Amino acid sequence: MNSTETVVDTVVIGGGQSGLALGYYLSRQRRDFVILDAKPRAGDGWRDRWDSLRLFTPSYVNCLPGRDFPGDRLGFPTKDEVADFLEAYARDFALPLQNGIRVERVHRDGQDLVVMAGTRRWRAANVVVATGGEQTPRTPGFAGELDPSIVQMHSSDYRSPAQLADGPVLLVGRGNSGAEIAKELCATHETTVAGRATPELPFRHGRTAARFAFPLIAFAGRHVLTLSNPLGRRVIPKIKDGGAPLIRTKSAELAAAGVAFAPRIVGVDHGRPVDAEGTVHEPANVIWCTGFRTDFGWIDLPSVHDGALPEQYRGVVAAEPGLYFLGQPFQRGPASGTFGTTSLDARYLARRIAERSGARSRALASA
Repeated sequence: MNSTETVVDTVVIGGGQSGLALGYYLSRQRRDFVILDAKPRAGDGWRDRWDSLRLFTPSYVNCLPGRDFPGDRLGFPTKDEVADFLEAYARDFALPLQNGIRVERVHRDGQDLVVMAGTRRWRAANVVVATGGEQTPRTPGFAGELDPSIVQMHSSDYRSPAQLADGPVLLVGRGNSGAEIAKELCATHETTVAGRATPELPFRHGRTAARFAFPLIAFAGRHVLTLSNPLGRRVIPKIKDGGAPLIRTKSAELAAAGVAFAPRIVGVDHGRPVDAEGTVHEPANVIWCTGFRTDFGWIDLPSVHDGALPEQYRGVVAAEPGLYFLGQPFQRGPASGTFGTTSLDARYLARRIAERSGARSRALASA
């Protein structure tokens, strides 16, 4: 089967908020680029999450370059409002977004990078991987040992209580996803959350926090707790080790609603999950709120080992000229990947791409 090749300056892989923010800056440079995304529509990465999901950040924080988030500035948008915002953003700024294209391989050919998707190829000087941190759902190896009668799914597949069987629900993981889903499910199902307790924000989430606390948090995330700041370099490793705090739904609120807590799940006994204290649970449903793992195995370059994120600084991979990453957790700091901060990261990478393109042009002119 014949393949078609398109030559561009830059390929951006991923059309979420990070890829679109970078697209804004690349378009201002009048750069020849394309954004490739596997989803059918812009914003589908958000549409495909559970129905009741709302952002933790108020609307005024969820801006992208050149565009504020519409509506109530102190409100917390639904996932569909976010999706529609991204779709309108790509349309209104006429960004060259191509949907329904799943990239299968990136490799080097001479000085260029080649991006492959089926029979289509793009040859580029620069490739920016903006696929974010939620790539491949992570579940423990013993998940397959659960009794087939138990309905089980990863949190990325959960949409609403209608998916579940009658009977108890066990949510594995006490992070924000586990807490938010437990709050919804406890109204209709006996609900248990298993895992180690996580830190919690020391104030109540809501409009008051949006007015007074979030401006300070946003400033710290963008300008203080970053790899560019000495304080940030000392604090960020501790934040990574401690895990993200519970933001909106706290443990006390869940307990008051009737949610039970259990130690982390460590195995399976006769088809039933077992926790660290040896208790065998009898759920009708198990939801794995166990996060995601990095999987860049489709990037066929020497700097990418075993699918792991290569060594980089603020998204620039020094060992692989022309390769960049955007929207990765802790790429710049704890807020990396969120709307406001990903805009700063995108602007930084756009400058670096422009600098590299200028250096390439000068080298070719002097050759």
